Amino acid sequence: MAISQELLDILVCPQCKGVIYLNETQDGLICDSCKLMYEIRDDIPIMLIDEAQPIEP
Repeated sequence: MAISQELLDILVCPQCKGVIYLNETQDGLICDSCKLMYEIRDDIPIMLIDEAQPIEP
């Protein structure tokens, strides 16, 4: 089961409150402003700033 579009539409980056989107492999949510990826584990997005992984520009 994947994350529903309805959930994706309401989620925002917890750090900057900006737009996030699903990455190509659909295992994380990307915030371009903060250069962070929030991992998705067992179809649950982990929206904790401390758990986010930095992404390369």
